[in-house]
Amino acid sequence: MRYSPLALTWLLRIYPPFLFQGIWVKKISPGFQGAKVKIYKTPFNINTNKTLFGGTIFSAADPIFPILIDQYLQKIGFRKTVAWLKSSQITFKKPGKTSVEYSVQLSEEILEECAHIIRTKGKVVKDFTLEIKDKSGDLCATVRCETYIRDLNFTFPSRNRNIEP
Repeated sequence: MRYSPLALTWLLRIYPPFLFQGIWVKKISPGFQGAKVKIYKTPFNINTNKTLFGGTIFSAADPIFPILIDQYLQKIGFRKTVAWLKSSQITFKKPGKTSVEYSVQLSEEILEECAHIIRTKGKVVKDFTLEIKDKSGDLCATVRCETYIRDLNFTFPSRNRNIEP
């Protein structure tokens, strides 16, 4: 489904896995080229050390790149796409003792490259990295996100065309 950046911002704000974990989408940039996300430290998302639960931090990073790229592709005319996080790796640098946030920015070149590959090959797998920082600007975690995007209308060549009965 296609949304405007503002509608997507509000949809993600009330998305239950975000809402109940204190994850707040501050902004989705025009053209779906970026996002700003804050994770509030609340009694519902802290661990026994009174720091942010790592699963909450990971949850905030999980969907952002697939959503941004999928919405960009729909904006430029793709009608049936699927985008998801194929794999991910989080590296914790220090405990989240305060609320944390991250900001991602996708260049026009990266978005155009994804669109070109999908037009010619039907799918693309792209790696992105984001940094999650606390109120002081100290790095708390880095997340590598391997994102898979596919055009469901793309016709892939048959694998068995050279096999004779």
